[in-house]
Amino acid sequence: MLDMPIAARADHAADSIAGAATAFAGAPVSLPLPHLYARVAKHITPAEWPLIAREVEAIERLKRERNAVVLGHNYQAPEIFNTVADIVGDSLALAREAVTVDADVIVMAGVHFMAETAKLLNPSKTVLMPDMSAGCSLADSITAADIRLLRQHYPGVPVVTYVNTSAEVKAESDYCCTSGNAVKVVRAVAKEWGVTRILMLPDEYLAQNVQKQVPELELIAWKGHCEVHERFTPQDIRDLRENHPGVVVLAHPECPPEVVAEADYAGSTAGMADYVRDEKPARVVLITECSMADNVAVNHPDVEFVRPCNLCPHMRRITLANIRRALETMSPQVEIDPALAVRARAAVERMLALS
Repeated sequence: MLDMPIAARADHAADSIAGAATAFAGAPVSLPLPHLYARVAKHITPAEWPLIAREVEAIERLKRERNAVVLGHNYQAPEIFNTVADIVGDSLALAREAVTVDADVIVMAGVHFMAETAKLLNPSKTVLMPDMSAGCSLADSITAADIRLLRQHYPGVPVVTYVNTSAEVKAESDYCCTSGNAVKVVRAVAKEWGVTRILMLPDEYLAQNVQKQVPELELIAWKGHCEVHERFTPQDIRDLRENHPGVVVLAHPECPPEVVAEADYAGSTAGMADYVRDEKPARVVLITECSMADNVAVNHPDVEFVRPCNLCPHMRRITLANIRRALETMSPQVEIDPALAVRARAAVERMLALS
């Protein structure tokens, strides 16, 4: 979609707020980039769109000039996910694509640990993080020193670390995993190492939910949580079912186990998107960051999405304006100490080899 040339503005009046306001009132005024506006029309008013379209056009021009691509996580705001993002998906999909991306510059429309992962896998490329303060409560819950202490307490026990962690933490790990491949990874590690105990860090709820699928193993968890997913409760699910009869509930495994137990399906963001595509439920709710529903809904107009809105404040730090600024200034750039990067990259590559 984004390889097509930027469309010319059909009507000069749409370049102005006044013209856009007239369009909003119902007058026949054409909007710029109509093929992209159609993807965000449920979230962006005609009055807002001309200003957003200018940013989109500027970013597209800069991407061509810099030979750059934008990687957009599923939780990104619709006006980014559906317009300037060239590659979209969950953490695993972005990690995979980062390996083969044909560009000199990668812009991460996500959070900081994702930009670090892209840099780990593309050490010779420039990786831009539009806002370095776009962090993650889960990634912040554990440090490299914590893992070193855990290794002392559990000698010989392999460490499988969620990709939602810093490069320093990955460097202390044996394998990484994502919510989409965690079961596969822990089983493979157990077989390779000949063990039945694994340190699975740092998401406590992900470890507990995976544990139910691998009863033959003992997963030792950490007390890290995602500030979005930990807020959901079983009563939330029961209320949704009462207020929206027939709704199909899809939950992310970062949710507490008692929430997952109330759901019809639990899986990664990619897994949830695949479920909607394959099962085509008439009415569905995604128990995860609420932009996910906005982005999946674009390709499924016949599905009714119920939206319990828990927003990730860190994802919202990324905007079209700071993506444009990052490409204009080629900053901020993500850098990782080369010696640390070698160790962290190994943990990610071991995961990718399994996936």
